[in-house]
Amino acid sequence: MTANEDQEMELEALRSIYEGDECFKELSPISFQFRIGDLEDSKSFLLDVTWPETYPETAPEMSMDAFFNNKISVENKQLILSKMEEQVEANLGTAMMYTLFEWAKENQETLMENHKPVVAAVTMASSDTTASPQKDKKVKKEQLTKAQKRKMISRADNKGELPRGWNWTDVIKVGEV
Repeated sequence: MTANEDQEMELEALRSIYEGDECFKELSPISFQFRIGDLEDSKSFLLDVTWPETYPETAPEMSMDAFFNNKISVENKQLILSKMEEQVEANLGTAMMYTLFEWAKENQETLMENHKPVVAAVTMASSDTTASPQKDKKVKKEQLTKAQKRKMISRADNKGELPRGWNWTDVIKVGEV
């Protein structure tokens, strides 16, 4: 079989196996994303895999550059990719995507055992001059026009309260419409 026929067969198999699986995403016929772990799990990661033209005779290209993996340290990403490369070398020449994904799912704990979430905090250089205008800023009250003020006064009684039912709608007029 040619490489393209092998790719077509494996693509068909992957589609049937992972149909409806939210962890697997086919970006194109030769590019895939597979999430290892749950969305809420801090030890989950996203693996991007792209097939070269001569796949499965040559190794697929794998990366962890997705935004989802920003919480993982660079060292841990390199460790995961090197372990995945070892699995690729062991399965070279055969359809290996299912094997790789399942191996990664089974070994997620060992792959992420040294994981410490990276906190990418944006620090802002604060000085007294930049902080003081924000503190001094007061909330403005809504300003009424003279006409709005006159209308409010004409509705209010001698105590400044509005009479009962000033904003009621006429039920009979609404019902006729």
